[in-house]
Amino acid sequence: MSSDAPDRPVVVAVDGSAGGDHALEWALTAARLRRAPLRIVHVRQYAMPSADGPYLPPVDHSPDADPVTERVRAALEGRPELPPLTIEVVDGAPGPDIPRLGDEARLLVVGSRGRGGFVSLLLGSNGLACARDAACPVVVVRPDDERTESAEPSVVLGLDALSPHEDTIGLAFAEAALRGAKLRAVCACPGPVLAYTATGDFVTSAEADEASVAQYAKLAAEQLAPFKERYPKVNVEQEILSGDAAALLVEASRDADLVVVGRHRNRRLLGRLLGSVTNAVLLHAQGAVAVVPPESR
Repeated sequence: MSSDAPDRPVVVAVDGSAGGDHALEWALTAARLRRAPLRIVHVRQYAMPSADGPYLPPVDHSPDADPVTERVRAALEGRPELPPLTIEVVDGAPGPDIPRLGDEARLLVVGSRGRGGFVSLLLGSNGLACARDAACPVVVVRPDDERTESAEPSVVLGLDALSPHEDTIGLAFAEAALRGAKLRAVCACPGPVLAYTATGDFVTSAEADEASVAQYAKLAAEQLAPFKERYPKVNVEQEILSGDAAALLVEASRDADLVVVGRHRNRRLLGRLLGSVTNAVLLHAQGAVAVVPPESR
């Protein structure tokens, strides 16, 4: 079943933190734009034994006694135009259990740092686990206080012209279409590899740079072409820029509503890989970042 099937919800993890509040607001908008149901879930940590042996005092595990979901209900009470939603409590371990919420979701939304996270960390362990392990696209939301205000909404796509990720491109176009946003397809060009022509003639650095940019521009245009046909109303700006891909995307995030990047394919021995660019964008980008797994539903 497709991840865009109408019965698949947008899922958001909440924990009573400011990060969870930002994730909830982002998820509400995402569900409304998609006309999808919203599933709000608090993964409540199991009671764990203390260091000297005795168990912690008994906890009322009934959903009605959960302060996080009570807070969510109070915040949503009386708000207009809410999507169809459910509010749930799941007892478990957030690290492994929050990513599993994406198994039946079209989109999983989490905050960048929940309760217990160090203030100096821009991305908590749960956000990292979701971006690495979830079966569906994951949006990590952080407060956008440092973003530059922009009159025009925009979505930034991290485009790898040499190893394109069709699901990532598709999500970026779909999000831009839903939001009426401009799509900036940012492709990093690492510079020329060869300093000689096929005939053995030496070429200058400037000539090589120009040829390399032209090659990347051609490859990027070929990857974007079918999506431009599918989303003809999306205004696309193709940007071929020299430099480090992560740094370029972090800079582009300063006035973007969303940055969309892909996740590496699973490796048999190394497990799930985010990739250095995706990891750096998650750690340093302003605003929201969507991480798309390979061959997502």
